[in-house]
Amino acid sequence: MPTYRAPVEDTLFVLFDLLKIDDEKHGDIFIDIDRETVSAIVDESAKLTGQVIAPLNITGDKQGCQFKDGKVTTPDGFIDAFEQFKAGGWSGLICDPKYGGQGLPTTLGTMISEYYNSANMGFAMYFGLTLGAYAAIHTCASDHLKAKWLPKMVSCDWTGTMNLTEPHCGTDLGLIRTKASENADGSYNITGTKIFISSGDHDLAENIIHLVLAKTDNMPDGVKGLSLFLVPKILVDDDGNLTDANHVSVGSIEEKMGLHNNSTCVMNFDGSEGYLIGEKGRGLKNMFIMMNEARLGVGVQGLALSEVAFQNARDYALDRRQGNCASGKKDEGDAADRIIHHANIKASLMSIRAFNEAARALVGEIAMLTDISHLSQDKAEVEAAKDRVNLLTPIVKGVLTDKGFDNTVIAQQIFGGHGYIQEHGMEQFVRDARIAMIYEGTNDIQALDLISRKLPAKHGQTVMAYLQDIGEFIQKNQDNEAIKNVVTALHKAAEALQGALEYLMQHGQKDPDAAVAAAHDFMHLMGIVTFGHIWGKMAVVAQQKLVDDPNNQFYQSKIHMAKFYATKHLCDAKGYQVKITSGADAIKAMPFDWV
Repeated sequence: MPTYRAPVEDTLFVLFDLLKIDDEKHGDIFIDIDRETVSAIVDESAKLTGQVIAPLNITGDKQGCQFKDGKVTTPDGFIDAFEQFKAGGWSGLICDPKYGGQGLPTTLGTMISEYYNSANMGFAMYFGLTLGAYAAIHTCASDHLKAKWLPKMVSCDWTGTMNLTEPHCGTDLGLIRTKASENADGSYNITGTKIFISSGDHDLAENIIHLVLAKTDNMPDGVKGLSLFLVPKILVDDDGNLTDANHVSVGSIEEKMGLHNNSTCVMNFDGSEGYLIGEKGRGLKNMFIMMNEARLGVGVQGLALSEVAFQNARDYALDRRQGNCASGKKDEGDAADRIIHHANIKASLMSIRAFNEAARALVGEIAMLTDISHLSQDKAEVEAAKDRVNLLTPIVKGVLTDKGFDNTVIAQQIFGGHGYIQEHGMEQFVRDARIAMIYEGTNDIQALDLISRKLPAKHGQTVMAYLQDIGEFIQKNQDNEAIKNVVTALHKAAEALQGALEYLMQHGQKDPDAAVAAAHDFMHLMGIVTFGHIWGKMAVVAQQKLVDDPNNQFYQSKIHMAKFYATKHLCDAKGYQVKITSGADAIKAMPFDWV
């Protein structure tokens, strides 16, 4: 059976050494955050995820969610674990104290969410989606709706979902057919079918709050006619008591490749009573609050599955004996060397670790910028934070889930035949990680969003500010002998990114197919450079820490990993540039019926 240990030390490194969230430069944004408090919080999260939630992952996968007589039940042990999660107050960690939350920064909640997803991704989604629904209601709904619905969502007595996709309608939400008809009392009747609804029904909470995109009467076709509605599974009176069922039913639960721990439902709304969130016609904009939260959360899932797969593959490589090392026997007295000594196995593990630690730092940085964008009193700082979050969200969602899946496959490969057997859990990580590349906007959509919307934003000023930050880091550290190869490799990679960007700017409008064909490659090129920049920053921090603690292996390993990433991965940037600038002629010349 696989095991899981939350990466507490690295979490604290990102928060306090790299991001310095307790620095006075942040003003009051992180005023309640100090290393001692956060250490206690992450330690307790590590215990809950490692001891209670992780052991349910493989058993829950085998049992799966069950659908009988119109009701969905979760795997054995989930109800008790969810009650322990709620009793610890974890569901309200980053929520508004006005509604029963603890009011801690999103940054902390996001970093801890990795632990839950590594331990049991399907379990984590029941409250992860609730937080997304909470965010949309908290930001857009009336005070009356917030007061009535949020307290029970903060406590996770009631959970939340989002309902966008329909049988005929995925990414193109303008095709939505679900209807909302207004009643005399201001409520609406919602009628339609939604599919692929994660956590759509279950037995962990007494009520489920669905956020539903629907078309209202007398509104234009397309996305401008969509509005967002709060539709409870069970109606609630003015005193907050549950009353009658609300004509919300489950048509079926999907039989999926993975993620068997979570119920993915077909949801039927048959004249269900719903309440408008925000203004008519602004449903997609309001839902995007939840979708953007979800995209960051899905990026975390890619990291989380990569981390747990890495931990188990590393443990296996430290134990499994096969053959002798090419440079000579390492484990004298044993019949064979442990496979960690084989350079190809060690390189594979180092590549996964290099991804995990850079991805963790990127997630932390984006979460911190999100807090700044919400809480800073400096308008220029808020604008800059929003710009950077918008630019890098496709990288977080697209690159982290693409590479996260790849890493689960590599980790499975290290197990050899044992990786294909259920008892070791590696094949489940592969299956579960695969969905993250698809939902909340497929990764091709993320790549297209990056090149078509995020790069041209503010006439290119946003991406140029990003490149300028990288350039300033390179210039500042070009004479730093300890990490010279890291800086040099980053410089070359940044030049490749700049060259690819210039190509897209010059050819994108006159040859849109060339830009579209290059989108996925550009997203990964930008991801490589982003990771290189992060590794450079982490190496500088580790270098500074080693001045006072020269024998600290944690900081020494950071510099080793930065050099490894520079040597083995930053060089890939040039290859991506070549692919991007090769254009789309060979693609367009091929008749579609020859494909």
